[in-house]
Amino acid sequence: MAALCATSCLDKVPSSAIPQKDAMKTFSDAEQTVTGIYALLKSGALYSGYLTILPDLQADLVYAVDGYSNTYGNFWQWEIRSTTSEIESVYAALYQIIANCNFYLERIDGVMAATIDDAQLETLDTYTGEVYAIRALAFSELLKCYCKAYDPKTAKEELGVVLRTTYTDAQPLPRASLYDSYEQVLDDLERAEELLDEDDNAYSSAFMTLAAAYALHARVALYMQDWETAIDYSTRLIESRDFALSSATQYYTSSMTYFDYMWNYDVATEIIWRVGFTTTSYGGALGQVFLGFNNDYTYYYPDYVPAKWVLDLYSDSDMRYGSYFYTLPTGYAHGLQWPLLVKYFGNQDFINNSLIYHTVMPKPFRLAEQYLIRAEAYCRRESPNFSAATNDLVALRSTRFASGGSISLSAENFIEQISAERVRELYMEGFRLHDLKRWGSLYRNGEGFTRTPQSHSLAEGSSLSIRADHPLFVWPIPIHEIEAPGSLVQPNESN
Repeated sequence: MAALCATSCLDKVPSSAIPQKDAMKTFSDAEQTVTGIYALLKSGALYSGYLTILPDLQADLVYAVDGYSNTYGNFWQWEIRSTTSEIESVYAALYQIIANCNFYLERIDGVMAATIDDAQLETLDTYTGEVYAIRALAFSELLKCYCKAYDPKTAKEELGVVLRTTYTDAQPLPRASLYDSYEQVLDDLERAEELLDEDDNAYSSAFMTLAAAYALHARVALYMQDWETAIDYSTRLIESRDFALSSATQYYTSSMTYFDYMWNYDVATEIIWRVGFTTTSYGGALGQVFLGFNNDYTYYYPDYVPAKWVLDLYSDSDMRYGSYFYTLPTGYAHGLQWPLLVKYFGNQDFINNSLIYHTVMPKPFRLAEQYLIRAEAYCRRESPNFSAATNDLVALRSTRFASGGSISLSAENFIEQISAERVRELYMEGFRLHDLKRWGSLYRNGEGFTRTPQSHSLAEGSSLSIRADHPLFVWPIPIHEIEAPGSLVQPNESN
């Protein structure tokens, strides 16, 4: 990664490193290029690591344990700089994907012109749809991390991201407006949705499908405060016959519910898209900092444990608690016993076959999120429909609760209730920091969060109080992007 970051992340070559004049001329070449793009998505800087863990860890969902390894300590203590390696790595990994997508998109017309097989031409259309969807995803993640929350009233005046959409033209570019940056995401999604076929939708897919494009479209619309579009796209998925929520009360085996099976084996009817791993090709270990069992295969050495307020959100009948948390002794001298996060303990096949612990296939799009998106959009539209929003949360909770699970949303409580449900369902899946940023003053009058020390938590950081307008809700642009020769990239307030 240090080598990647030595120059601007906006000027990358495809990971194959084949000279451009010799690359991607045939159907087979195009197939290999797309395979390479999917391989980049496995990066530990992205969904199997930083992009998933850091936004939640930086917020109020976990506490560093006294005696921890100092992994990600700068994020937990809000001491993030434009030179922080994780900031650079996320930025570089996303622009590397964009560069490879641009390379494919510039050359695909030539490949199609040289292809006469109808089946191959149809497959190339699908590949192109997937590439557009992946590029939209990469740009959307850059917007989430490195830009302010979208406000329709000010989006044209706020900074977005550098919209590098060509491969051969490497001229320096400034950051586009936030409005234009989101429009680029929508344009890519429109092209993806034109090319991808509904017949290819399948749960637990490791490939970008039309359903995955819809899921991203719903999320982006929510972030853009386009409530009606968010409702439209989330509804397409909720009403689809291809997906269903995984029950936490019905059993797949005599001892494992369908919900448990999703986290233990990375297969479920509610997974819209996952990053595909094998025991010989995988990314980071999401569970390492929450368990650390493979330090000595005897004790657990978590760097971070769940916040007590999070644990208290779950009622006795909420089956997610047992799937996500388990009280285990740690190997620290202070002997902390605490409910540890076990949803990322590791894919059981990986553990049983290859002793690969704490590694799971990331699940960036699940059907559960679509229920949460639609519920929030119903509450925030011009004419709120709290009854419909309540029905969505009840539908989600009915698959998670052994009994009960009723809830009621109103103008007075909807943001607190939706916030709590998003934490319960999406815990440590990378949403909390961005949620607090986009809600701003809507959530607790902009107070953000305040940590309160808990058992054996690290003194530094355990009493932090962060308001919703803190500059570091927006990550700084890596300094080498700003200082690169000829660079036109503008910094953030947090730089």
